[in-house]
Amino acid sequence: MIRFFQKTYAMSEKGAKDLRGAIIWTIVMDLSFMFPVVLGFKFLDEYLGVLLHASGSRGSSILSYVVMAFILFLVMLIITYFQYDSAYTRIYEESARRRISLAETLRKLPLAFFGKKDVADLSSTIMEDATQIEQLFSHTVPQLYAAIVTIIIMGVMLFLYNWQLALAVFWVVPVAALVFYLSRKFQSRSHVLLYNLKRGISDSIQEGLDAIHEIKSYNREEARSLIINGELDNYEETLIKSELLTGALINVSYAILKLGLPSVILAGAYLVSTGTISIFTYLVFLVVAARIYNPIMEALNNFAALIYLNVRIDRMKEMDHMPRQEGRTEFQPKNYDIEFSNVDFSYQDDMQTLKHVSFTAKQGEVTALVGPSGGGKSTVAKLSARFWDINNGRITLGGEDISLIDPETLLENFSIVFQDVTLFNASVMDNIRLGKKEASDKEILQAAHLAQCDDFVRRLPQGYATLIGENGEKLSGGERQRISIARAMLKDAPIILLDEATASLDAENESKIQSALSELIKNKTVLIIAHRMRTVSGADKIVVIKNGSIAETGAPWELEKQQGIFSSMVKAQYQNN
Repeated sequence: MIRFFQKTYAMSEKGAKDLRGAIIWTIVMDLSFMFPVVLGFKFLDEYLGVLLHASGSRGSSILSYVVMAFILFLVMLIITYFQYDSAYTRIYEESARRRISLAETLRKLPLAFFGKKDVADLSSTIMEDATQIEQLFSHTVPQLYAAIVTIIIMGVMLFLYNWQLALAVFWVVPVAALVFYLSRKFQSRSHVLLYNLKRGISDSIQEGLDAIHEIKSYNREEARSLIINGELDNYEETLIKSELLTGALINVSYAILKLGLPSVILAGAYLVSTGTISIFTYLVFLVVAARIYNPIMEALNNFAALIYLNVRIDRMKEMDHMPRQEGRTEFQPKNYDIEFSNVDFSYQDDMQTLKHVSFTAKQGEVTALVGPSGGGKSTVAKLSARFWDINNGRITLGGEDISLIDPETLLENFSIVFQDVTLFNASVMDNIRLGKKEASDKEILQAAHLAQCDDFVRRLPQGYATLIGENGEKLSGGERQRISIARAMLKDAPIILLDEATASLDAENESKIQSALSELIKNKTVLIIAHRMRTVSGADKIVVIKNGSIAETGAPWELEKQQGIFSSMVKAQYQNN
């Protein structure tokens, strides 16, 4: 049972055991609801028997029944407490473990995964799907299994008591279940369709928010609204059709169940008239028939919810089975040379991005990656830090294959400045501290000074304590980039990756930061990606990448003499200037 729950519902072993406990306690609670009924029938049987037979005698006093009722109340209270703890508290703990496990999974996934999934998709899985699963596991799944077991137990007891009336009670159950089962495939398809439509709407809204500047700039607000309204209308229409048909099928099942009570009335009246059963037995089955269909209808409702749950469970399983990047957590390279050996890489199976790339970026040297846009320069830099895993070949750091090193351990050796800077809605100080969490304020201020941050920070209301808004919205592109450079300087790692690090800076600040960077990169392995030829003029080695392959490699003066791609790029840029 534990393995079944783990496999079916993507649960931890502890969660599966807790679910089993929740089911058991829910069964006990459901059966305990019959205690008052049993006690009431015992009371009626004893006292009704005395009234019908003058010679009879009471076996128990009224006081004894009051005491038994109080004891049963206490027992039911204790059972309800344990059921609540197992079905809610324990399930919520499993939900917490599920969220943490999901976060750990995301932390270990290659960046290729995040390239294929947008923010709305991931946030929907992390927040909405996890919340829905939590709700259904606490309010539906234990109750479903418990209802099935309770109905079976009560059915066996009733058949042993009187099989004719039990048959009258239960003949409707398999018929109602069959109707529901036949609608299961439709419900499953409908839930998948609605789930995908809803996620598509979230994606469209997120995309619109991300591109709001472009939408407004080109007066596309109305067109964008029409697209989203069309998606909403389609979702609404599909949802109404699904709810109507699903509701109709479930109500047919309910209607069939309702035929059970008339069956008991007619069958019981016939059996009483023939003397086969007593009035009391007839009364017992009438009361049972009035109550027993409620848990059956609840089970059908929960089955429908379980089909809805499967869509989200499948999504969790999909993410859980994604290939993770793992490796050794201890790494002490003999040096910090980065070597590419016949590396092939593709983002998609049918589109190769890099082909047989081989070069070495030596420690203590600046290696510049240049070439036409889209040639694969940024991809090469990111592969060196194992942002993705390559298809073929080998990448080594200090002679050790980076595919065998845990990415987080590997990245401890890298300081990276991306062209697209990401900042948090925190202070300038905290954004720089991201480079080294244990850094003192003095170290942060020194790194900020080297990165030329002082000038613009002085103009902020609270200086380095100023909150800069989501992704640094209160700052210019150049100011945001300088904060990113300050992070890298603060981390002071042995390997530096600079992806168009000064692209958003004016000439004056670029010159200042270049001098600061020259101090940062001493005796380190440096990979620079740049389109400005003056940025790479002081590099020790140039690697020209075109169409995913290395076209030229050598010192700047060597490549200029060859009159090849690099020489053409230098001439073209000087002519434009």
